[in-house]
Amino acid sequence: MNFFKFFPLLFFVVCCSVEAQVYKWVGSDGTKNYSDSPPPEVAAKVENKSITYSNDNVALPYSLAQAVQNMPVILYSQDSCLPCSDAKNFLIKNGIPFSEKLIISSEDINKLVQISGSPQLPVVFIGKNKLLGFSNAEWRTTLTQAGYPETNALPANYRYPVPQPLVSTNAELPNVIVQSKPSQPALTNRDPNAFQF
Repeated sequence: MNFFKFFPLLFFVVCCSVEAQVYKWVGSDGTKNYSDSPPPEVAAKVENKSITYSNDNVALPYSLAQAVQNMPVILYSQDSCLPCSDAKNFLIKNGIPFSEKLIISSEDINKLVQISGSPQLPVVFIGKNKLLGFSNAEWRTTLTQAGYPETNALPANYRYPVPQPLVSTNAELPNVIVQSKPSQPALTNRDPNAFQF
């Protein structure tokens, strides 16, 4: 077999296996420091580590990768839910990697209630922290406390995972309470089995 036929494939595999370099060093005052850039020459006890986040082999900056590993973000939402769209757009705009679980069927809503204790949408888990309804300020504060950067640090080639149904793909729509914080005033003359916004 001709080596040159396989060279482009080998080049592609090597190029796509990207890892971020992480440096740990002890400063002159004895404090431990972590960075994705090389430490100063006067640093003592330098360690060089790599960290890769599995998303088509896209490497994330160290602090973001650590937050994703320690405090993963899971969004529970529904396509016809405006606050859910606002929540999703907020996460994307802020460069927060997350997985999305769609509430499509009655099975999904029953599972959502087991997980979150409420049929309210959207709901997000940031690690073990549960937030019901969408509040820009509350979500930002919780994400910051979980170690997510204040500004978008996602690489340009990062691709979010495709949303998945929580349990099944049954088309039967559940009775879901959708709420964006602060609470919206109640509307009259609603069908009790319809979505509530």
